[in-house]
Amino acid sequence: MHFNHYGGSAAQLATALVNLCREPSGRQDLARLRAVLHEHGIVSGPLSAEQGADLAGWADQLRPVYGETDPERQIHTVNVLLERGASRPFVSRHGGRAPHLHYFPEDPDAVTRVRAQTAAGLAHVVCEAGGGRLGRCDRDDCETVFLDTSRNGRRRFCSLRCANRVRVADHRARGA
Repeated sequence: MHFNHYGGSAAQLATALVNLCREPSGRQDLARLRAVLHEHGIVSGPLSAEQGADLAGWADQLRPVYGETDPERQIHTVNVLLERGASRPFVSRHGGRAPHLHYFPEDPDAVTRVRAQTAAGLAHVVCEAGGGRLGRCDRDDCETVFLDTSRNGRRRFCSLRCANRVRVADHRARGA
C-alpha cells in the first residue's frame, strides 16, 4: 500500500512517536525523540524538555486512533486531533519546489510541525485506506502500534516476533 506524503511519512512519524512515548524511558529520552524526529525530517537541532513533554502528551492523544474498530469513533478522534494540531492548510512553493499543500507554517517549532503533520497523516490514512490500516498488535501483552502497508491490509501483529510468539502459544495450547 502506498500513501501520499502526509498519509505515508507523516503517519509513520505518528506511529514512531506513539511507540517511543509508550515506554517510560522514551518519554524522557530527548536524544531518542530527537533521533525519531530527525529520521522523519522534522528537526535538526536540540529539543527542550518542555517540547519533549508536549510531544509525549501529543503521542498519548494519537494512540486511541490505532486499533479502533468503530469507524465513527476513529473519525471523531482524528477530527479532534486535526482541530488541536492542524493549522489552516495552504499551498506553498518554498525551496523552488512545485506547489504543494502544507498543514503548518513554513517555519514552525517542532511541536507545531509534529502535531500538524501527524494529525494530517492519520486523517489521510483513514480517508484513503480505511482506519483498519492503523493497527495495534494482537499479542495480549504488546502495546505496539503499526501502520499496515501490506498489500491485503490484514496485518495483525507489530512484528514477526510477536506473530511467532502467539502462534507457538496457540500450538502448545492445542497440543496440551
